[in-house]
Amino acid sequence: MTNFTTMMEFILMGFSDVWNLRILHAVAFYKMYLMTLIGNFLIVIVTTLDKNLHIPMYFFLRNLSILDAWYIYVTVSKSCVNSMFDSSAISKAGCGAQVFLVVFFVYVELLFLTIMARDCYVAICQPLHYPAIMSPRVCVQMTLASILSGLFYAGFHTGNTFRLPFCHSNVIQQYFCDIPSLLKLSGSDSFSNEIIILASCVIIGRSCFTFIIKSYIHIFSTVLKFPTGAERGKAFSTCIPHIIVVSIFLSSVFYVYLKPPAISATIQNMILSVFYSLVPPLFNPIIYSLRNEQIKYATRKIINKIV
Repeated sequence: MTNFTTMMEFILMGFSDVWNLRILHAVAFYKMYLMTLIGNFLIVIVTTLDKNLHIPMYFFLRNLSILDAWYIYVTVSKSCVNSMFDSSAISKAGCGAQVFLVVFFVYVELLFLTIMARDCYVAICQPLHYPAIMSPRVCVQMTLASILSGLFYAGFHTGNTFRLPFCHSNVIQQYFCDIPSLLKLSGSDSFSNEIIILASCVIIGRSCFTFIIKSYIHIFSTVLKFPTGAERGKAFSTCIPHIIVVSIFLSSVFYVYLKPPAISATIQNMILSVFYSLVPPLFNPIIYSLRNEQIKYATRKIINKIV
């Protein structure tokens, strides 16, 4: 009976067993969740309605905003509900769906950030070739390639994880279902799973991060040649926060996913998971919009039309 229950549902762990702390966690997460949704949906609306923003940079920004809105919904909304209503059970099918979507969103988020770094590089370092390199057809192809490869990547890792029997416990030491937490519950040898995760994370993560850093090195070297300090300051104010968010995103993912399951630091893992599940969706609208004059101008124009 125990094994059957274990196979049919899991129990997600909260940040605290104290009622007041659970409510505080739910309220804090809900506020950040609401801010993230508002910021990302604002970008989607503005970049869709304003025809002046129908260029590759804002095409990818719109895609990233849609992705981030769904990403934070999958991870944070369930945690808020669990904290408010003291209900932490999740079905095996629901857990599998959450693992699939989290892996998919993390993978595609990283590819979108890499593509946006390339777009910025071509726009600044190769402006004359920009229309040919970043044509609408190429932009759509890169987006579809990211999504389709993400579906395959997430499907493979989800299937490879759920083929294992879970008989040690049904308590997931995380506020959402993720692969490292599930591997700890496996009753069989998960060494092959760990090796596959290690290899895929290192290859994909390192490749994307190296590409982003190289792109920004070229961007910075070009920007330093700009005649006015204002233009240099504008470029640096956008690029540096982007690098910081990518670094936080990847370092937290690497720590959570590459640490051997035998090493347990539950609260630390949960806090680090916040950095890759909540920080990028929350800060991307701030980095790419609030500091962007075109977005701010388009937003004011749309608000004036409505009013």
